[in-house]
Amino acid sequence: MNDLTTARPDHALAALRYQTAARDLERIVRSIAARYIVQEVPLTWRLLQAIEAEALADLGFASRHDAIMLGLFQRPSDLPYPETDETVDFGSSTALPAVFAFAVSAYEEAARRAAQPASIVAPSKRTRAWGG
Repeated sequence: MNDLTTARPDHALAALRYQTAARDLERIVRSIAARYIVQEVPLTWRLLQAIEAEALADLGFASRHDAIMLGLFQRPSDLPYPETDETVDFGSSTALPAVFAFAVSAYEEAARRAAQPASIVAPSKRTRAWGG
């Protein structure tokens, strides 16, 4: 018989570990995508897969999370995507591998910021180093 008192903390810990790894991976993907965004490189299928490969090969990410956790973010091999220089278009699909979703989100966020008129962008607020 299963002991639910030990099973629940294990599930909570696993969920917390997954969330931590997902946030870590998102930060890595956004950092990689930002390099291309500032150069105004469009998000193509080939670039998306390059971002995925670089993010999943990140040594810091691999050292902070165990192999089982890393495997959860690997795209299944039976989920092929084009390897072309065409612009990425997922249509209305929301079922994306994690790295793809993070990269697409970074590009969409950058496009929204670029589309805002200059008057809407909030001016930077000067603050003192000591917080005053």
